[in-house]
Amino acid sequence: MYQYDNLDQTIVDERVAQFRDQTARYLDGELSDAEFLPLRLQNGLYVQRLAPMLRIAVPYGLISSIQLRAIAEISRRYDKGYGHISTRQNIQLNWPRLADVPDILADLAAVQMHAIQTSGNCIRNTTTDQFAGVAADEIVDPRPYCEIIRQWSTLHPEFAFLPRKFKIAVNGAEEDRAAIHFHDIGIELYRNEASAVRLKFLVGGGLGRTPVVGSMIRDDLDPADMLSYLEAILRVYNLHGRRDNKYKARIKILVKAMGVEAFSNAVDAEWDSHRGGPNTLTEDALAAVSAHFTAPDYGLVDGSQECAALREACASEPLFAAWVKRNTQAHRQPGYRAVTVTLKATGQPPGDISASQMDALADLADAYSFGELRTTHEQNIVLADVRESELRALWDALQPLGLAGSNAGYITDMICCPGGDFCSLANAKSLPVAQALQERFEKMDYQFDLGPIELNISGCMNACGHHHVGHIGILGVDKKGQEFYQVCIGGSQAGTAQVAKILGPSFSRADLPDAIEWLLQRYLELRDSDEERFLQVYQRCGVEPFKEAVYGQS
Repeated sequence: MYQYDNLDQTIVDERVAQFRDQTARYLDGELSDAEFLPLRLQNGLYVQRLAPMLRIAVPYGLISSIQLRAIAEISRRYDKGYGHISTRQNIQLNWPRLADVPDILADLAAVQMHAIQTSGNCIRNTTTDQFAGVAADEIVDPRPYCEIIRQWSTLHPEFAFLPRKFKIAVNGAEEDRAAIHFHDIGIELYRNEASAVRLKFLVGGGLGRTPVVGSMIRDDLDPADMLSYLEAILRVYNLHGRRDNKYKARIKILVKAMGVEAFSNAVDAEWDSHRGGPNTLTEDALAAVSAHFTAPDYGLVDGSQECAALREACASEPLFAAWVKRNTQAHRQPGYRAVTVTLKATGQPPGDISASQMDALADLADAYSFGELRTTHEQNIVLADVRESELRALWDALQPLGLAGSNAGYITDMICCPGGDFCSLANAKSLPVAQALQERFEKMDYQFDLGPIELNISGCMNACGHHHVGHIGILGVDKKGQEFYQVCIGGSQAGTAQVAKILGPSFSRADLPDAIEWLLQRYLELRDSDEERFLQVYQRCGVEPFKEAVYGQS
């Protein structure tokens, strides 16, 4: 993974010193709330319902065991002993004292971490596939491109105060696990007929109040032009994006207002006038960054022997076999698999991880996965390089930690925002809904019968829980001061990306688990075979049979 050079470390250290001074001046009354607001946002600090929230950057989801241990210690010393994995692959602390934040940032800087640009109207953390570099279906490793975007966008003076926050995702595999269709900019890496790497650019995707699937504006870009083309898009947005209404300030609104063709033409005109020069990505520069992402020393591993050992272990323990099937991913290196550790145990807020679990996972990463971990869009953690013969030992070690759940990709592996328990923007609580659904559907045989289902929960229209793209999405709404929940179905973040359709009138929290169960029962009745998935049934049958199942009960 990428290691800071002297320039990186100097920038981060100087930002810590700046914010320490700014925080002291604010606490002494020398800066007003309005003056301090942009300063704290530039350093990842929000004011939530009950306490500040600090969002720690985890660039494209890569984190070392050393860094994870540091966050565990920070959470013990300055917080309540846990962290939260966000859908942008970052880690959040929900209870720091404002006076302690400069010390937290200094401790992070000591392990090459920071909170720069994790909030505010700037370019946020670039995200990608959690299996980047190891996925069997990977075409191009996206991590070097993400790192180059990180270096280009960090503290870019022209884009520090955009009309609104800005998010970029990069995918380099056959399957899109980065949700590139629902980002301000989505980049797909591929190889042409001559095996040369090329880039496709989508713009104007996003969720929130106006969910939109991104539009393709260029499908054959040379990697050398990636940064200059990104800069052209950002300049058009910075110039023409609305600043008078934050609800209409995202680039998706601008693309819709201008039209895709006109927006694309404006980008091309800007690009033509600034193409080339220092923003050209040379082969040497790309190679220098790519050198940070070489494969670990897998050694002389006999893939057939590893596979045989795994088959034997699975045959001896059905529960382990189920975990292997659901929580491990095919690896491009024979004899290895990538492991998803789900942070979705029943009764635990989705995405939360305790300090003791962080320490233990760091130890397991050292023992089984070359000291590296990945945070995921689905609010889980991945150990990407585990030998097949060592999977049983890893599974045994995860048991006492409460981290051996075999539900990756299944209904209890839900995405869920913190909701009204923490967020001052939320209309309703999300975490009690998640717990109720976990308890209702935790039986693994039932989850296995249902097959993979993406269930996403948001506490408000800002859609931090990505409810619009869940196979089943739940949105918290306010009805005259009462919390209700709207259900939508048929969303998809990958493949034929699409926005879910609202099922009908909203439900009380008490009635919601029954409604979801009726919906799932109808799915089981409608599917042609055990292999047909929820989304496939929805696409074949439409929304009406599900409406009838849910609203015809009364």
